[in-house]
Amino acid sequence: MPQRFRRLQDHWAPLAFAAVLLLALLAWWPGVSGGFLFDDFVNLPALGGMGAIDNAPAFWRYITSGTADPTGRPLSLLSFLVDANNWPADPAPFLRTNVLLHLLNGALLFVLLRQLGRRLDGPSSRADAAAVVGAGAWLLHPLFVSTTLYIVQREAMLPATFTLLGLIAWVHGRARFAMSPNAGIAWMVGGLGLCTLLAVLSKANGALLPVLAWVIDAVVLRPGDAAGIREDRRLRAVRGVLLIAPSVLLFAWLALQLRHLHHDFGIREWTIAERLLTQPRVLVDYLQALVVPRVLTTGLYNDGYVVSTGLMSPASTLPALLAIVALIVAGFALRRRAPALACAMLFYFAGHLIESTVLPLELYFEHRNYVPALLLGWPLARAIVGLRLNKDARAALCAVLLLMLAATTWQRASLWTQQDKMAYLWADRNPDSSRAQATAALFEMRTLPPLAVMRLSPLVQANPDDLQLALNLASARCAAGGLGPRDVDAVAYALRHATHGDQLVYRWLGEALGLAQAGSCGGVDVATVARWIDATRTNPTISQIAGRQQDLHSLAGQVALAQGKPQVALDEFDAALTASPSPQAALQQAGMLASAGCFEQAIAHLDRAPMRPASDASSPWNMRRAHDWVMQRQGFYEHERTTLRAIIAEDLRTQGQGKCGA
Repeated sequence: MPQRFRRLQDHWAPLAFAAVLLLALLAWWPGVSGGFLFDDFVNLPALGGMGAIDNAPAFWRYITSGTADPTGRPLSLLSFLVDANNWPADPAPFLRTNVLLHLLNGALLFVLLRQLGRRLDGPSSRADAAAVVGAGAWLLHPLFVSTTLYIVQREAMLPATFTLLGLIAWVHGRARFAMSPNAGIAWMVGGLGLCTLLAVLSKANGALLPVLAWVIDAVVLRPGDAAGIREDRRLRAVRGVLLIAPSVLLFAWLALQLRHLHHDFGIREWTIAERLLTQPRVLVDYLQALVVPRVLTTGLYNDGYVVSTGLMSPASTLPALLAIVALIVAGFALRRRAPALACAMLFYFAGHLIESTVLPLELYFEHRNYVPALLLGWPLARAIVGLRLNKDARAALCAVLLLMLAATTWQRASLWTQQDKMAYLWADRNPDSSRAQATAALFEMRTLPPLAVMRLSPLVQANPDDLQLALNLASARCAAGGLGPRDVDAVAYALRHATHGDQLVYRWLGEALGLAQAGSCGGVDVATVARWIDATRTNPTISQIAGRQQDLHSLAGQVALAQGKPQVALDEFDAALTASPSPQAALQQAGMLASAGCFEQAIAHLDRAPMRPASDASSPWNMRRAHDWVMQRQGFYEHERTTLRAIIAEDLRTQGQGKCGA
């Protein structure tokens, strides 16, 4: 019995963290009954975009279909197949997988912090306790509800998994190097190299792994060199090749983006210079949310975040900038006196190098903290377990900290399952966010449309060219009884003058056309939709985007079909493909013509349409080109055209062309 007891004592830390994992599972589990949100509806339908993924050709079409990052994030796409192979799908399996992946990341973080603590303190109960509490604090932090329970952000969680595995391999390899240089180098080269590749294939910011490893190596591991760990030329070479060279290349690439400092991106209302001024305020807000955990934050919709246009505009810009600079300087200054704190601080800012600097990404998203914040709980945990209190008092403090975080996370996870309530709270917290207000209005439309009209009307008056607001107000008025002439004019004005939100246009106008044809929205007929399309064509921002031109020509073709003008419809569909060649669009348009009984026009459109993807052979090789190669190799579009043409020809033979234009 005493021997068994001693054996348990030797393994108390893993057992304690197993209890933390169970606590985390209980805290996160309410969120599994949640649903899809925001970008989920943009990314996940690829699961059924070309039919169920139930054979090898369908698998390769899907896995190469990603458009985010040059890599297309194929490992993230692959992970979604664990949960479904078609669309629409049940959100519960996706959410369960996300929660389990978060628990796995917490376990990997425990392993890493235990390694680092033992490097600083040697094998000790203090190092192990700090690892349990530090990893537990990250695992249970409520801020990461907006990562873990936002299904598509598995694209942020998977890079964390491979980042942690790569860091564990690096630290282990550094420790092994003293005893067996070849084995140590194998761990460092194999672990960091492979995990960087896997992290990048999950999301581009996985490229930060060498930088993050360099931070840990320089702050926590290097001081040990003076304590007997021999460093020879091989170790310096490995560090230079795997850590320093990739990091320098990344810094150089980021610096090159500064040539776009004042470039007008069209899709953004700010320049990179203004984004760089804004990000210190964003980082301060992130840190506040991390330091003071809360049930309710601003959530997913932060498109109303105020842009900094100068050091004192808004006034918080300069103080935030000075605060961030001071924290980074402190991180470097504290490397020897407080290596755990210095490492956590520098790791945090290194983790934001891609998403919070010079790329024209949206300004604020909570999930960007998932990897950078990995080490932030560790210095606090080390401080608590190092207090001059008796063992029971220290254990009680740690338990209270973790239980408070778990309770807050449970509350927030429970809230995320109530999408209507959450939407109203986010709208209240983000009065300047068009997305938040429009989302709240969508829920109001389902129950009491006049409330949605009351919410959106003053906002549209203040921002008449905001498409998100104007189009949703029109939908609310439609649900409340119909649109008047002034409402129709307001939609036309927004379509004509909007500078962003162009991706809303095709879907919304398509739905409006369906309502007009059904006569289910007062004040909106086919001619009204045609007028809105004409207004959109005069928009200088939208008219410059080839994909939007294709959308507008396609919509105009659908209007022409609704008006009984098949030749005009055919001309518009042909013009759509001239603006942006797309085999998939051609097949859809031919289907529309055939559904209207215009079989001859449908065949003519198919015969003229290109069935080869129009990728640019001069562009660098990326996943888009890989996808086009797969489609050509499979002859997918040619097969679809042949099949569809045969069906339409048979319909023409049996039904004739009499229905067309009727």
